[in-house]
Amino acid sequence: MMKDVGFIGWRGMVGSVLIERMIKKKDFQNINAIFFTTSQYGKSILFPNLKNKYIKLQNAYNLEKLFELDIIITCQGSDYTNKIYYKLRKIGWSGYWLDAASNLRTSKNSVIVLDPVNLKLIEQKLNMGIKTFIGGNCTVSLMLMALGGLFDNNLIEWIFVSTYQAASGAGAKFMQELINQMKYIYQNISHLINDSFNILEIEKEISNKMNSSNFPKDNFKVPLINNVIPWIDKKMDNGQTKEEWKGQFETNKILNLDQIIPVDGTCVRVATLRSHSQSFTVKLKKNLSINNIENIINSHNKWVKIILNDFNDTINFLTPSFINGKLDLPVGRIKKLNIDKNCFSMFSVGDQLLWGAAEPLRRMLKLLI
Repeated sequence: MMKDVGFIGWRGMVGSVLIERMIKKKDFQNINAIFFTTSQYGKSILFPNLKNKYIKLQNAYNLEKLFELDIIITCQGSDYTNKIYYKLRKIGWSGYWLDAASNLRTSKNSVIVLDPVNLKLIEQKLNMGIKTFIGGNCTVSLMLMALGGLFDNNLIEWIFVSTYQAASGAGAKFMQELINQMKYIYQNISHLINDSFNILEIEKEISNKMNSSNFPKDNFKVPLINNVIPWIDKKMDNGQTKEEWKGQFETNKILNLDQIIPVDGTCVRVATLRSHSQSFTVKLKKNLSINNIENIINSHNKWVKIILNDFNDTINFLTPSFINGKLDLPVGRIKKLNIDKNCFSMFSVGDQLLWGAAEPLRRMLKLLI
């Protein structure tokens, strides 16, 4: 008998990528999908990708309707989770809750899912009766996919990471604002661009326009174009931001480690639309050659791709623009450091809407059905 699976937040950015992937992998053939909405319930809409059929949207706040479901998968965000999850559990709903939002990751009764890395833990928790499975932080999931072989072999002493996170990590309205910032700059300086333009004059004009009261910055609060913002999420007591704090907490929860592996870094928002990049400094427990490191990384999963440490391969294959929309995880710039013979560094890129958000949830749903 097919399971009843409710989808909430499926028209947002992460939800749209999830639905797209499920259609491509024919996952809807194995479930009875019911689509919910927080604002347009009762409305029937044409769903062209699901055999051109009309679907009636259900009320995402209707606890009775939600109670009938075997599985709920939500990409609606933390506010929705806070309003509904605890109420459902309180009235005895015993179905599986799959969530892209972050607020249940710290719960003792939840598992952060990334099955190429922690499938054994997921299966163990399923057997124990755990019913709450949460997608991990985007950069943490991408890091674990890239460095999974080193974690598996217990080779890592500590990691320091610098992230270069795209506007899409903040949400659709932030992506839109970055585009509007680009548009605003161009519209205001295009008259200065000609065959003999003075580049310093243009730079000065751009700086002036970025400081104008009309410059679109309602979401970022400052310009992201022509800028970087070394702050993501709220401040923690130890000086980290919440995004930086997640690095150590979520890594160790996903890996279910007895002895904590220290993870720290600086998380930076950059003016790319989609896909996050990360630079890692890794202290290993022993001195390994670059060949050894590459072989261990490469053998962990089929999505990791080692990129040669040369100019052409790096600029062509180790960039957000190349990796957008792909499940591949290129890893490059691998080199030993002068600092310590057991230290090496590397650079990786990943589409955070795929492995960083939608794909682990899709694969968890597949495990359940």
